[in-house]
Amino acid sequence: MQNKKVKLVELNAENWYECCQLEVSEDQKGYIEPNAISIAQSKFESSLQPFLIQLEGKTVGFLMFNTIEEELGGHWIYRIMIDKNFQQQGLGKIATQLMIHEITKLPNAKKIIVGYHPENLGAHNLYSSLGFIDHGDRFGKEMAVVLDIKTTK
Repeated sequence: MQNKKVKLVELNAENWYECCQLEVSEDQKGYIEPNAISIAQSKFESSLQPFLIQLEGKTVGFLMFNTIEEELGGHWIYRIMIDKNFQQQGLGKIATQLMIHEITKLPNAKKIIVGYHPENLGAHNLYSSLGFIDHGDRFGKEMAVVLDIKTTK
């Protein structure tokens, strides 16, 4: 899947290391695990689908979602990050839209859910701009927001 200059590329043996070298900005480090942890998690949970986010062929981010339904009856976004050197360019929003498109292809996909720390205003602004709604669900320190996709298919 791609959107002009931005595309999602499946993580593989040739590109995983460059993904591990990506970093979020200093103020975001408390909100997200390093990509290496997400990659390791995807090797033990086969339903997780990891992707690189590329801009004109250069790796600028990482995302991962679950291909099976989980809590709250939806498919969860596990990770989405843009490297600190490529933030504030709208790439996170484009990549999230591409990911939503991929999830809508899954059989019986009805909802997409993502959890984030309430203090993470960047995540809040991104997800609310894409139509995710807070129904009050909380998981530990994170809030979960939901995008209803059954009507978009």
